[in-house]
Amino acid sequence: MKQDIHPKSYRLVVFKDMSNGTAFLSRSTAHSKETIAWEDGNEYPLIKLEISSTSHPFYTGKNMLVDTAGRIDKFRKKYAKK
Repeated sequence: MKQDIHPKSYRLVVFKDMSNGTAFLSRSTAHSKETIAWEDGNEYPLIKLEISSTSHPFYTGKNMLVDTAGRIDKFRKKYAKK
């Protein structure tokens, strides 16, 4: 394995799934200007996710349609027969 290829600046970050509102605290190098107060009373940077394992149909076992930013409507409009 190559030495010194991984970043050294890991920090605690809150990831929030915007489709269902669940959030979890993890370590990451991702940057964010937004912060959020976590359950322990501390403020952490906030990374917003469109979908995570708590809302993805593969992990939940439910067939639910997640349409962020009107992607399905955009697809149908683009490929609709005229």
